[in-house]
Amino acid sequence: MSASTTMTIRVTPALKEKLGRLAQDTRRTRSYLAAEAVEAYVNRELQIIEGIQRGLADMKAGRVTPHDEAMARIDAAIAAASPDPA
Repeated sequence: MSASTTMTIRVTPALKEKLGRLAQDTRRTRSYLAAEAVEAYVNRELQIIEGIQRGLADMKAGRVTPHDEAMARIDAAIAAASPDPA
């Protein structure tokens, strides 16, 4: 079993009730479901932040595509994917 620690959070009574219903329906504990939800949220937010940081590093290093060039590429991809009007 992996190590864990305790953390207290405040939620609305409505959310606590929903979490209780979900726990009962899934035969899991509220604590288990809350920990899973927090982990998923934190992982998703960290991926977003890391992506932004990579983008900023690319920008500082000059690894960018000018807007007009990017739009031309997008327009060309859309045109290539569109069926020929006959």
